[in-house]
Amino acid sequence: MELPFTSAQFMEIFRAYNQALWPAHLAAYALGLLAVGLCLGPRPWRSRLAAAILAVMWLVNGAAYHLAFFARINPAAWGFGGLFLLGGLLFLWAGAVQGRMRFKIQGGLAGWAGALCLAYGLILYPLLGRGWPFTPAFGLAPCPTTIFTWGLLLWTTERPPLYTLIAPLIWSLIGFLAALKLGIREDAFLLAAGLGGAFLVWRKGRPRTSS
Repeated sequence: MELPFTSAQFMEIFRAYNQALWPAHLAAYALGLLAVGLCLGPRPWRSRLAAAILAVMWLVNGAAYHLAFFARINPAAWGFGGLFLLGGLLFLWAGAVQGRMRFKIQGGLAGWAGALCLAYGLILYPLLGRGWPFTPAFGLAPCPTTIFTWGLLLWTTERPPLYTLIAPLIWSLIGFLAALKLGIREDAFLLAAGLGGAFLVWRKGRPRTSS
C-alpha cells in the first residue's frame, strides 16, 4: 500500500492539528474519564450519556481531523471522514437515542481486555508517542479514540447492534496498515484491539430492545 504523503507531512498535520485545537485536549480527556466513570453504575441514562460521548468523539474525528486537516495531504481522508461521521451517528442513534448499548464494568476476558484498551487509549498511547505536538491526541485523533472505543464496547453488558462495530473495525485495519508504513509503533495495538474486540463483543448475548 503506497501512501500519497510522507511521514514528515503526516507528522506536520498532527502538529498543526494539535496546536489549532488546544486546549480541546483537556476536554477530550475529561469526557473520556467521564465515560469510564459512567460505567460504574447500571442506570440507563449513564449508558446513554457514555454513548453520546463516544458519538461526539467520532464526529469530531471525522469533521475536524479527517475533513479539515488530513484531507490536505490525503484524498482518501474524505472517505475516512465519512466513515467516522457515520460511526458517530450510529453510536448516537443506537446508544444515546435507542438505549441499545448498556455499559458497565465487566469481569472475565472481555472485561479485562476492555480495561486494557481503555488504559492504552488514555494513558499508554501518548506515552509511546512522539511527544507534543506530534502525537495523535486521545479523543481528537482516530487511532487512540478507536482503541478507547473498543474498551467501552467490551464493557457492554450484552451485544450491542453489530452495525456499531463496523466503523471501529474498519479503522482498526486501516490504521494498523498505515502504522506499518509510517513506523508509528503506538498504532500497532490497533489490530489486536479491533479483531479481538470484535470477536469478544460478538460473543456477548443478543441485545435487548429496551427503551
